[in-house]
Amino acid sequence: MDTTTHHDMQALFCQLGLPDSPAEIKQFIRLHRPLPQTLNLSEAPFWNASQVAFIREQWHQDDGDWCGQIDQLNAALREHPDPSELEQADCTRDPSHPDCQ
Repeated sequence: MDTTTHHDMQALFCQLGLPDSPAEIKQFIRLHRPLPQTLNLSEAPFWNASQVAFIREQWHQDDGDWCGQIDQLNAALREHPDPSELEQADCTRDPSHPDCQ
């Protein structure tokens, strides 16, 4: 019998004290990715001390209630953005931009 609690990403963001609407979660991920592969998730500079403690505690439990969502967040923060999400150079305003030459 599976006795673990399954949480969704919104619940994880709420637990971390972060804005937790789907749009705010996407914005957070967009703002902070891609994290270098050599950096542990809990070492990312945008966490506060209590968030770091929570992530480390849950991550080291292996079967902790939040491991699945923390793992999913970790993977999302490692991904490179979709090209459609990247800022495009406006060649009419900045013809010297490297993308405009």
